[in-house]
Order: sequence, then C-alpha cells, then structure tokens
Amino acid sequence: MRGKNFPTEMIYQVFSLLLVFIIVHGAYVSLIRPQAESFLIMQQAQMLEQPDAVQEQSFYVVIRDFEQEACLILFFWAMAILIYKGVAIWRQQGHLDEDLLQLPSNMPIGPEDTRELMGRLQGLPNTSRDLLLPTALLNSIQRFAATRNIQDAATSVRETCETHGDRLDSELSTIRYIAWAIPSVGFIGTVRGIGAALAQAHRAVEGDITGVTQNLGVAFNSTFIALVLSIIMMFFIHQLQHRQERLIHDAGAYCQRNLINKLRTKPAP
Repeated sequence: MRGKNFPTEMIYQVFSLLLVFIIVHGAYVSLIRPQAESFLIMQQAQMLEQPDAVQEQSFYVVIRDFEQEACLILFFWAMAILIYKGVAIWRQQGHLDEDLLQLPSNMPIGPEDTRELMGRLQGLPNTSRDLLLPTALLNSIQRFAATRNIQDAATSVRETCETHGDRLDSELSTIRYIAWAIPSVGFIGTVRGIGAALAQAHRAVEGDITGVTQNLGVAFNSTFIALVLSIIMMFFIHQLQHRQERLIHDAGAYCQRNLINKLRTKPAP
C-alpha cells in the first residue's frame, strides 16, 4: 500500500512546490517589490517635505523581503499538501457509508462464510481495496478464518487501525517540518535586519535614520509574517489530525458493528 501511494504523493509534493514557487516569486517580481519600492520612494519624498508628518504603512513593504517570500512559499506548499491529505481522508470516510460486506443486518457470520466475504473485499478496485476500512475488514476475516476465534478477529481490527493511524501520523512529518521552518526563516530575517540596522548606526548618529528604520522594519516584519502564517497553518494541521483520528475511530466502530458483533464460531440452531 505504501509503496504504491508514496511515488504519487512525492510527485504531487514536488510539482506543488515548483508551482507555488513560480506563482509566489512571479507575484513578487511583477507586483509586490515594484509596489514596495514605489511606496518607499514616495515616503522618502514626503519625509523631506514634511518631516513631522505621520508615515503610513504599506502591506507591500511589510511582505517585500526575501524572508517573507520564503515563508509564503513554504506556507502555500504546506497548504497544498494538507489539501492532498484532506482529500485522501475524505475518500476513506466515504467507505463508512457503504455496505462493503453486503450482508443482511441480522445474518450471523461463521467460518464457512469467510471465503465469500474475502472474495468480495478482494474484488474491490485497487484504489479502494488498499484503504483502511477494506484492509481492516479483510485482515479481521482472514484472522477469524485461520483461528476461528472472535477475540482474535477483534484484535486484528484494532491492530490494523493502530498501524494505519501511526502511518498517517508519520506522513505529517513534512508538514511539521514546514511548521517549524516558517518561524525559523522569520527569525533569520530578524537577525539580518538588526545586523543591517546596527551597520547603519553611524549614519543615525549623523542624523540620517532612514537606513536604520528600514532595516528594523525588515527585522520585525519578517517575524510578524512568519508568526501569522504559522498560526494559520497550525490550525489546519490540527483540523487534519482531528479528521484522521475520527477516521480511525469510525473505521473501528464500523468493523465492530458490521463484522465482529455478527461473528459466531458454532452453526446457528
């Protein structure tokens, strides 16, 4: 299962990163940085004419630096991965509304029925057969056919759900790395901006504070944008984790209700 899905997801991640980079960088080159430069030139002219005037802020100036661009690229890349995984969870949740075993509600299941049930599950399309619910049902039926023990079948369902849950959690490692990387890139901008501001300290002593204020703006703006993006992204990460945990719980409950509770080891009277 993992070997089949991994290349597809990897290709999606690589191409989504390239697409996000092209779109964001194109927006910076064609719109954001030109607008920011125009605003700064206009602001400097106003300062020369009216030194005591309150200076306005521009969103383009706040996000114009390389650190903010990197943060936005990482953010939209992470959102693309979250969408991919969210769609995958939605597909799996769709099976919870299906009658995969196709049995009457009050029909008991004995060892003699297992071959037919396994054939139904193995006859599902490849895209469906490897998902959590069909896998849990098939593993449980195979365990019951081999041991004729209902407790073993229930244990198989629990083990399959736990294994699938661990795999889903481990597949969030890339998103967790991005969630860590975005604030780190913002702090790099802070260090760079403060360092550049200190390098302009001698000009501030002479009365020209333009360079100091602009570099301090780089320092604080990069951290501000990084923290805002991190807060937004962590919200969606927790929403995805909640959906994953709910899928695991609902799949286990489905197996318990539609399979485990119907199993019997002796012929019905």
